[in-house]
Amino acid sequence: MNTEKDFSPLTPNIVRALNDKLYEKRKVAALEIEKLVREFVAQNNSTQIRHVIQILASEFALSQHPHSRKGGLIGLAACSIALGKDSGLYLKELIEPVLTCFNDSDSRLRYYACEALYNIVKVARGAVLPHFNLLFDGLSKLAADPDPNVKSGSELLDRLLKDIVTESNKFDLVAFVPLLRERIYSNNQYARQFIISWILVLESVPDIHLLDYLPEILDGLFQILGDNSKEIRRMCEMVLGEFLKEIKKTPSSVKFAEMANILVIHCQVADETKMTNDLIQLTSMTWMREFIQLSGRELLPYSSGILTAVLPCLSYDDRKKNTKEAASACNHSLMKLITPEDDEEEEEEEEEENKTATGSPPHKDQPKTEGDSNDLLNASQESVALSNISFFSQTSADRPHVSLDLDGIVQVLDRHLHDSSTGMMTRIAVLKWLYHLYIKTPRKMFRHTDSLFPMLLKTLSDESDEVILKDLEVLAEIASSPAGQTDLSGSCDSTEHRLELKVPTTTGAKPGYHTPSGGSKAVDSSPSTPSMNSYFYKFMINLLRRFSLERKLLENKGGFIIRQLCLLLHAENIFHSMADILLKEEDLKFASTMVQTLNTILLTSAELFQLRNQLKDLHTQESCALFCCLYRSWCHNPVATVSLCFLTQNYRHAYDLIQKFGDLEVSVDFLMEVDKLVQLIESPIFTYLRLQLLDVENNPYLIKALYGLLMLLPQSQAFQLLSHRLRCVPNPELLRTVDDSTSTEHRTQQVAAKRASHAPMDYCELLEHFDRVQSKHLEVRHQRSGRATDLSDRKLM
Repeated sequence: MNTEKDFSPLTPNIVRALNDKLYEKRKVAALEIEKLVREFVAQNNSTQIRHVIQILASEFALSQHPHSRKGGLIGLAACSIALGKDSGLYLKELIEPVLTCFNDSDSRLRYYACEALYNIVKVARGAVLPHFNLLFDGLSKLAADPDPNVKSGSELLDRLLKDIVTESNKFDLVAFVPLLRERIYSNNQYARQFIISWILVLESVPDIHLLDYLPEILDGLFQILGDNSKEIRRMCEMVLGEFLKEIKKTPSSVKFAEMANILVIHCQVADETKMTNDLIQLTSMTWMREFIQLSGRELLPYSSGILTAVLPCLSYDDRKKNTKEAASACNHSLMKLITPEDDEEEEEEEEEENKTATGSPPHKDQPKTEGDSNDLLNASQESVALSNISFFSQTSADRPHVSLDLDGIVQVLDRHLHDSSTGMMTRIAVLKWLYHLYIKTPRKMFRHTDSLFPMLLKTLSDESDEVILKDLEVLAEIASSPAGQTDLSGSCDSTEHRLELKVPTTTGAKPGYHTPSGGSKAVDSSPSTPSMNSYFYKFMINLLRRFSLERKLLENKGGFIIRQLCLLLHAENIFHSMADILLKEEDLKFASTMVQTLNTILLTSAELFQLRNQLKDLHTQESCALFCCLYRSWCHNPVATVSLCFLTQNYRHAYDLIQKFGDLEVSVDFLMEVDKLVQLIESPIFTYLRLQLLDVENNPYLIKALYGLLMLLPQSQAFQLLSHRLRCVPNPELLRTVDDSTSTEHRTQQVAAKRASHAPMDYCELLEHFDRVQSKHLEVRHQRSGRATDLSDRKLM
């Protein structure tokens, strides 16, 4: 036993009592120590006081014997009580041995250590704050102690320490934050509860500005928010709620950019089966929404990371309605941050770089490498400690100005378009983003057009009409934006089709009008016609190619796509360019099908009302040029060609064409098309044609053409319909009046003169062209039939 040593100024009786196993005797010894230390205080004998504390610490509190350790603890507490306000001078010597006992394997001894420290702290009060980190570290261990008595004692000490911190204005937050950042990643529930309770207390103290250090603990708070304990989650929600309130009150002092990274990570759910992950995602998404709205353009450089987190949430169902709404608000607010000035920053950056460059000048058009971008996106999938996070580039404080990471955004958008598992609402949002970027930053966006273009064309096969419509809006903007004006001989027209079309160089110029067969020049279009760039023709060529390869797309969505394009890019542009391309189409069967589709749209769609009116009278040089262009391609389909002549009131030419039908192969499909034309003649579109039947003398070829159709038809329902209509044609003798002959002749001459002035069209040449096209069709059908016969013969052999 250590009773043989010299423990003066402690008496042998005190030493024996301190080593006794009975608590009562140790308590008596503590009272003697208190009396002894009071005497030393009165004598101002600090040397003896330190000597007593050193003996109690090294020989008792840190002894190998458990009863001696208990005696040392109660003795140190007695010293503190005796010292009173002077205990602050000896706190390091008093506290450290007690804290060492917190790690003792004996739960009773840990309890006594907690009791001793409580008495020391109670006496010292604010003087313990310089040693706060030591106390906090010890308490955080006791908070997770398995013994209920020890936990209960630590809670009393914890409350006392919180009262001291709340009352004082000398708390060293800078020194405490590193310890808090370390302890916040504990996985123990009780330790987490302890940490959260302290953050709540510190956040409530007006003089302690914990918000300044929120970036260092925010990741840990979101980790705790996923705890299995409902009580801990509730406390953590409360803490985060208080921080968010303070952020809204003082947004100018908040380090938004430093925390955006953390929110991006926690907005992405790793395991959707856990409700705790739903809470983390909803909370982080709510914070992200507030950050974007409060910080303005400060978060703009980090848009790609934010979109990576936000876009998938837009396709959530009603089970995650709140998260979806928060994500939608984030998406909308982020989109609003992008302005046309983001399309101009590049030149300023280049000038700045050129001033400081020592080597070769920078390449402003050089995008990020694929590897860099993959690293950026992959990092966003991992939830790591704040010290290891490297998802974003340099913070806004290090940047000369806020700049838009357009390359990163486009990569994220393109990745979502390529991902087959992307939800419909997410795809719509991606397309809205692309459209927005082409509107706000067209010059920078056109650097990415060649890589985006194939996927945008593929998206036209989407099942959702809304997705297709948004996709068409993007493609229409690409096709009509002045920023997309390039040389047609470049990448834009790298296909085997070579359109002899001119790209407009001034706004309002009609793209690529051929002069009609008379040699007159095309005139400028109306102001309502948007100016097309070189991508327009690439789009039209690839769209028709896609229809050719995917016949189901043409059957199911073709009409919808073409009608919407007519609204977006002006119907005349669409029909003129498609007619030009189809004129050179090698697949004649597809060309015939496509012409039939375009003709049906032309004659029936409300969107084509203006174009039908333009073609109806052929009063302008422009309308005549368009008729000639359409006619040459419409020759792929004889019935469509006749209907075009009916629409344009070229009744004599229609009659001439019908006369040639006798030389064509009349199939069932051909007769069905004639049947449909008869139905169209009875529709509101051809009201003017039916009324012209009243003027028999001036429209003889109209009646002959209709009789020609009647003779082509078998005696079907369509035959009866047209026959009944022709029986209603009045006798011209009954309608004639005295002045009719003169007025009718004059009116006829006026119409002829008006058309002649604008339409020097060679109808004989048009008929010859019709014959040539139909001869090619006949030749192809015979070749196909011959191959089928040969194949059948080989099978029989």
